[in-house]
Amino acid sequence: MSLYHDITAVSESYLGPEGEHFVSRQCAVYLNIQPHGLTRRHLPELARWMELGGMRLLDTVKAKEMAAKIARL
Repeated sequence: MSLYHDITAVSESYLGPEGEHFVSRQCAVYLNIQPHGLTRRHLPELARWMELGGMRLLDTVKAKEMAAKIARL
């Protein structure tokens, strides 16, 4: 599996079908890359933005949990 697929799987477990769109948006807006261009070096920054953005949609604990899982991939 690709890194993008792994990240999307984590985000979908918290955000449902919108998880993929959420990852794509974080990549485009905050990392200025295409989602399929993600590498492991992007994970710390992506996780940070996933946590901050996730706090708008999830409770704080869940957003932090999602970000931690992404950072560990």
